[in-house]
Amino acid sequence: MDGFTRYAIFYYPPDGPLADFGARWLGWDPRTGRRLAHPALPGLPRPVAAITGTPRKYGFHGTLKPPFQLAQGFDVSELHAATEALAASLAPVLLDELTLARIDGFLALVPEGETTPLALLAARVVEALDAFRQPPEENELARRRAPGLSDRQEVLLQQWGYPYVMEEFRFHLTLTGGLSDAEAEAVAERLRPEIAPLLPRPFRIRDICLFGEGQDGRFHLLHRYALTG
Repeated sequence: MDGFTRYAIFYYPPDGPLADFGARWLGWDPRTGRRLAHPALPGLPRPVAAITGTPRKYGFHGTLKPPFQLAQGFDVSELHAATEALAASLAPVLLDELTLARIDGFLALVPEGETTPLALLAARVVEALDAFRQPPEENELARRRAPGLSDRQEVLLQQWGYPYVMEEFRFHLTLTGGLSDAEAEAVAERLRPEIAPLLPRPFRIRDICLFGEGQDGRFHLLHRYALTG
């Protein structure tokens, strides 16, 4: 698990049809560290490779603790041990289902129904592992501020290194980069029948995953931790 430039705690679907589809759709499988051929889906407004360029490096995932550089004085074995202990203290989360939606100009799978337990899980992960996070440099802070932040988001950025955590957290599994209204409608119409049979009902989060950003600039799944609290 050494040799990675950044680390993150993500949700990654268990091995099965949804995880396999997500890996093919994005063209990157973080479980194996392999690039994959995109599925042939006629009728899209642009090639799949162009539609999925932005999320490809991260893999098909839901962010719990955003990517961070490891703080000085820590090594990844300590992060691994702390994440393992944390997962043992956290209970699995049960949600109604996942659905395809457009958020902030891109398409993603988002949870339906009561999401408070998931928000509490994410907040606990962010807080419990924060000692391992190297504070961001000014150029990173400037990049986060570029889209415009609310006062509260600025406070969260300063405290946790990312503006969309705690009450600003919105769980999602990203499927595309930014799309115009017409593109989003066309892609959603084409994707919906492909994805619908794969979506779990109910949607259970039984584990969390440690990811690392490799020298190739892509994120790799390093370890999966069962939630057994």
